Amino acid sequence: MQDRELFTAQGALPPDGPLADRMRPRTVDDIIGQDHILGPGRLLRRAIQADRLSSLIFYGPPGTGKTSLARVIANTTRSSFESLNAVLAGIKDIREAIDRADKRRRLYGTRTILFVDEVHRWNKAQQDALLPWVENGTVILIGATTENPFFEVNRALVSRSRIFQLKPLDPEALRETALRTLRDTERGYGKWRVSFEEGALEHLVAVAGGDARSLLNALELAVETTETCAKWPPKEGAEIRVSLEAAEESIQRRAVLYDRDGDYHFDSISAFIKSVRGSDPDAALYWLARMLRAGEDPAFILRRMIILASEDVGLADPHALELVISCAQAFERIGFPEGNFPLAHACLYLATAPKSNSVFAFFDALKEVDKEDGEVPNHLKDPHRDQEGFGHGKGYIYPHAYREHWAAQQYLPRALRGKTFYTPSSIGYEGRIREEVLRRREIQLALILGDGDPPETEGLSWSASAKGREGWFKRLESGRSALLLADREAILGACRISRQDRILIPAANDGLLLWESLRRTQEGLSAALVDSQAAREGLERYAASLDEIEQPLIAVFPGPALPGPEAAAAFFSCSTFDHILAREPWRRGAGAGVFRTFAKGVRELLAARGDMVILQSPPLLGERLSRILAEECPMEQALGAGLKAAEEAFFAWTDAEHRPGSARWTWDGDTLEQAFQEEGFKTSLTVLERSEERLLTDRDLSLWFDREKSPWGAFIAAALGDAAFALLREALQERIRSGPLQWRWKSLLLSAR
Repeated sequence: MQDRELFTAQGALPPDGPLADRMRPRTVDDIIGQDHILGPGRLLRRAIQADRLSSLIFYGPPGTGKTSLARVIANTTRSSFESLNAVLAGIKDIREAIDRADKRRRLYGTRTILFVDEVHRWNKAQQDALLPWVENGTVILIGATTENPFFEVNRALVSRSRIFQLKPLDPEALRETALRTLRDTERGYGKWRVSFEEGALEHLVAVAGGDARSLLNALELAVETTETCAKWPPKEGAEIRVSLEAAEESIQRRAVLYDRDGDYHFDSISAFIKSVRGSDPDAALYWLARMLRAGEDPAFILRRMIILASEDVGLADPHALELVISCAQAFERIGFPEGNFPLAHACLYLATAPKSNSVFAFFDALKEVDKEDGEVPNHLKDPHRDQEGFGHGKGYIYPHAYREHWAAQQYLPRALRGKTFYTPSSIGYEGRIREEVLRRREIQLALILGDGDPPETEGLSWSASAKGREGWFKRLESGRSALLLADREAILGACRISRQDRILIPAANDGLLLWESLRRTQEGLSAALVDSQAAREGLERYAASLDEIEQPLIAVFPGPALPGPEAAAAFFSCSTFDHILAREPWRRGAGAGVFRTFAKGVRELLAARGDMVILQSPPLLGERLSRILAEECPMEQALGAGLKAAEEAFFAWTDAEHRPGSARWTWDGDTLEQAFQEEGFKTSLTVLERSEERLLTDRDLSLWFDREKSPWGAFIAAALGDAAFALLREALQERIRSGPLQWRWKSLLLSAR
């Protein structure tokens, strides 16, 4: 095999070659997409331009530009370039390429770059044959693979190479690829006037699914077989019109990326099992459809569901196992396409069934037998069940570890979060599970939408990210669902809602109060105010599963004030409401002025005999580090006393004595209640004791102890002095390394009529 046999210095190809080959980029600047590795200043771009390459492995799905990158390198490098395809080449070809490279190096001092396409196709012996020559610098290896190189490529080769992952092209990059092809007079269709019917080009881009080769192949077929061309090629300047029908015929279905022996196989079945175990029927249907569309063996999926029926459902629903076996037998008898029905039947049944892992007790008993071959241990007193845990992936929440064998977490892809596929009916068994499925979705959505903008409570913020401690975080994160449910029940339980009532929910970004209000006002109105278009779209995506007449009304209106009656009428065709309900409406600070403005807005919008209920957590009633350190991390008595005094002083600021804006830390229930009483409301205030486990991080400490950005940090440092302030941070740093701590605070529940 000769130098540059596949990649010529000019990159020229026969004029009648496939369009996808003709349009391969020639220089780095020609490459569209992959900015994460080829953008200005990126390492790979600099290495190519400076011709200072080391061994590389390009890893990514088909059509993302791995071979094109190799061609660019071939066109720009001063080194000799050899190319092999692992599908066709064997040990003999490797040795011949190495011999040529060794000769160039000895005689002319010339480097050789060896490109191996589909490098994962070589067996271990073939890959090993390259090792010594890569090691001594005879060749610089560039490998391309669609498989995970950490599993499919020799570990020694991987350790000597820099791996770059190429990603599917986004729609903008695909569209630019198509437009560049239409403009190119040398290799593309620039010699003719090619136009598209509305939606035709968009269809090609959408169905290509990030694969540039698939897009160009479809574009070639659509253009060169259009009815406006009697023969190809037509005369220069001829007009070619591509219809939507031609575009649809050229690329009829998105190719699902899947390898039944590789990462996609294992990752997809893992996502499916975890979605079913987590009682998310929407995600379970999605992953089932994805596997079947990609050609996964349905017998394999059914075997996994039979296992899951015992492992994860067990005695909580004794009929699950026999139903899945029946579905498997039904599939064996009828096959595809009707076999999709029993497959989906089994999937939905398992996803919506109650869960129990009590059958694992048998394996615990086996462990005890292996440990002690003698008298029966006293397992009734200390059974040690589930002591090893059952986490099957990094960062995964195992539902059996929590109350009701369910924990809120997102199971679908980011681009699809909030999407619903399955809507349970009100008949029979589904009628019994309908309410539970919908409630679980709402809690999951509240956690997802609420994460981006946490309320400003306690005066001390906290972060959920913690490297190396994902297990702790996931356990604590799941407990938030109980807090959210408690908040919702407290607010809705403080007022009497009838089916005909009209409810307004300010600061409704997370949707927590919205969906339950919607259920309770089936003949009335549930309206929500959110602070951004993104928040509105998130709620509307979930609401799309409801009938149009049942959907809530959602308007964008950043707080902290409320819209006037005219604006409310424009938003909701309603200027007064029977109930105004809010959970943590003041997330960026509050005070008497904010409360008075809000109270005036409530008075204008509230109907006669209407009421308002707000749940808010003031910083003044929040947690204190002095309590945490005193109870969980004993320190020097004088330092502890000084910190306690400094914190009490910080939360006792007054505007007259200190800088403006301090009221955001010092308001209490009296401040909140007085604002509404001044507007003529009769009020009732309840103080709620709250507690949860929290996992603090180094980032939290950086935020708290930053004297320039943190008012708390500046105040405490001034009160304690630099030395004591540093000791305080060290003590807290030591405490958070040992795991979660108990966080306590108080919330205010205000009712006003």
